[in-house]
Amino acid sequence: MGWDAWLTVATIGVVLGTLILTRIPPDVVFMGGLTVLLAAGALSPSEALAGLSNEGMVTVGVMYVIVTGLKHTGGIAWIVSSVLGRPKSVIDAQRRLLPPVVAMSAFLNNTPVVAMLIPAVTDWAKKYHLSVSKLMIPLSYAAIFGGTCTLIGTSTNLVVNGLMKGHALPGLAMFDIAWVGFPCALAGLTYLMIFGRWLLPERLPAMSRLQDPREYTVEMIVEPNSPVDGRTIEQAGLRHLTGMYLAEIERDGNLLVAVSPQERLRGGDRLVFVGVVSSVVELQRIRGLQPATNQVFKLDTPRDKRCLIEAVVSNSCRLVGQTIRDGQFRKVYNAVVIAVARNGERIRKKVGDIILRPGDTLLLETLPSFTEQQRDSRDFYLVSRVEDSNPPRHDRMFVALGILSVMVTAVALQWINILPAAMLAAGLMIITRCCTASAARASVDWQVLLVIAAAFGMGRAIETSGLAGVVATELASVAGDNPWLTLAVIYGVTMLFTELITNNGAAVLIFPIALATSERLGVSFTPFAISIMMAASASFSTPIGYQTNLMVYGPGGYRFGDYFRVGIPLNLLMWAITVLIAPLIWPFRLAASV
Repeated sequence: MGWDAWLTVATIGVVLGTLILTRIPPDVVFMGGLTVLLAAGALSPSEALAGLSNEGMVTVGVMYVIVTGLKHTGGIAWIVSSVLGRPKSVIDAQRRLLPPVVAMSAFLNNTPVVAMLIPAVTDWAKKYHLSVSKLMIPLSYAAIFGGTCTLIGTSTNLVVNGLMKGHALPGLAMFDIAWVGFPCALAGLTYLMIFGRWLLPERLPAMSRLQDPREYTVEMIVEPNSPVDGRTIEQAGLRHLTGMYLAEIERDGNLLVAVSPQERLRGGDRLVFVGVVSSVVELQRIRGLQPATNQVFKLDTPRDKRCLIEAVVSNSCRLVGQTIRDGQFRKVYNAVVIAVARNGERIRKKVGDIILRPGDTLLLETLPSFTEQQRDSRDFYLVSRVEDSNPPRHDRMFVALGILSVMVTAVALQWINILPAAMLAAGLMIITRCCTASAARASVDWQVLLVIAAAFGMGRAIETSGLAGVVATELASVAGDNPWLTLAVIYGVTMLFTELITNNGAAVLIFPIALATSERLGVSFTPFAISIMMAASASFSTPIGYQTNLMVYGPGGYRFGDYFRVGIPLNLLMWAITVLIAPLIWPFRLAASV
């Protein structure tokens, strides 16, 4: 091996060690490693930056825009309530989540499936007090399981099948790989259900949202003929709001307290909630509820361009000592008071009748520019915007869901490739005002994209330096003339490179070695092709081996070693099942077997 190969080995070792032993952000670590290889000349600038133009990486970025359109219209909340339901435990949540993900990923690219579900699963976990770290790795793994069940489930399968046809070998049919992929998926789901409770980490935020000292009293009206009209409190999703509870219902002049979860809502009901600000944001996303104050609808700006802002009233505020209504708060500040928090006590008055006092924290619905306009005002001690608090555009929800459905259908039927389909869908989300251009730009998680791009660059260094070829050839030579042992070694080598470079890169690299080996042994190549497909897709033990593993790394709050603990046994399980089943379905001695 040349100096560049040894430098690549050392750089990868330092990168992996840093990720495992420190808390340095992964994008910083990966970009640092890539910079070393570029500066030393082991990579050319075009090779180092090739990951930035990779189709998979760009698809991930575009999918953030599509997800934003779904989120801003309430589509994500609808998917959660209608598909995932109300879990009673982490195991129940995994049971509800994982099988649908496997089914979707069998016919769709794994990347958009995971990108769409990450925010949905995050909100779902928060709502039902579940640790999101118990769900994110299983989400990624389930998408990988599904991809191994059909020929179109992952690009790796198509790449290997194309290579087979290019070498005048019989290709595979749509569901041929399912003979191995389905047992592997079933075994993987069983493994996660049984052992996930012990192997998956328990990561909770440093401060629970229930510890927020600012407790607001919020009034919402049930819209007549809306999705929540006629449903019980529990069916409407109002029983498990994190950090918030339904205190009472005002109906036809009567007050209902200690409300049962089975109480049915009626159009025109005034619901009084008590809770923290993050739960007010969650409440605003429920289709069929609207703020009880009609002042919200008197602001000139469309609701989708507004946000929630917290402002603490100072002792020099011109409206201190007056009610919010008499002081004409909306006209003075071009903002509407949604709720008031006062030293943790519940204010038993309608919002308009509350007399303002110094120190009151107001939750306002207004333009984002309010923060800059009032930051130095003597009327408020503190002004801060509540993140991700734009009121959802429920009237556009089915437009957003329709765009997503058309994209999914077009890709599943192979009318169009995933990248142009995703770009068209993202553009339609903006054109149809499901989300704004500024929200689309802000939605992109650049940390994830940088990690993916840098991982591609480092994988390229492994290939161009000759390191991959040397290691693969040496390992394959130890198997001798035993086809079963050779198959196991080919799978193991492919699996190793998949964890370090990319799934497609590993498959392309190992294919000629496996083909030459099968010809030397005089056996069918098909079981080797199946093994390459499975090993290149079934990447579980590092976050860099597969894009979906990288995508859930941040949202799940994981550390590099978490993937080792959960993924290595799963890698070994997939290895054993594939090597056992593939030669039974496609015997070695039938050279032209499909």
